[in-house]
Amino acid sequence: MMLRKKPKSGKAAEAATAIFLKHGGIMRTSEAIKAGINAWTLYEMRDRGEIEALSRGVYRLTSAEPVNTPDILSVLKRVPTGVICLISALQLHNMTLQIPHYVYIAIDFSYNRRDPSIKNPPTKTFRFVSKVFEPGQEIMEVDGFKIRVYSPEKTIADCFKHRNKIGLDVAIEALKMYRERKKVRVDKLLEYARICRVEKIIKPYLEAIL
Repeated sequence: MMLRKKPKSGKAAEAATAIFLKHGGIMRTSEAIKAGINAWTLYEMRDRGEIEALSRGVYRLTSAEPVNTPDILSVLKRVPTGVICLISALQLHNMTLQIPHYVYIAIDFSYNRRDPSIKNPPTKTFRFVSKVFEPGQEIMEVDGFKIRVYSPEKTIADCFKHRNKIGLDVAIEALKMYRERKKVRVDKLLEYARICRVEKIIKPYLEAIL
């Protein structure tokens, strides 16, 4: 089998840098190779410090503008069908005082039999059935990337649904901060509460803060 010829470092790195910039400065290895970057070039750029690993197989161009959410972006690069949820979504919506120790991501129950195995950054994956996974998704621009995240109202409903895993206090705090910082849409809150089967649980807290 003939090995692919190693490209000349200078021109190859320049071309690779241009490709990285076109993709926002962050790429998966498979994505980079598909875009025309030789594997040798990636390794050399890594060794010279021109790119850095955000996660296994996810690289960031070090000369690109710094990003505020590298963990979230690196996880979504590895799970492009995922939706940011729960505490990570609260953070993006500015509805929590918590500092997430994990990236919280939702995937459709039918996505795969196995959860994505991501240890760095620490990630918690939640499987939602389609009727819970699909509603409430929004496109948000974060660090120049368009990502999928649940709306404030859907996120609150999800937090009450998973209160035993993230803490009821987190869900209540989110509801209070939602009232203070967002336009309150009671109809949407109750719609998603019904979808998540937490309408009876959330109603008393909702009535107490409005």
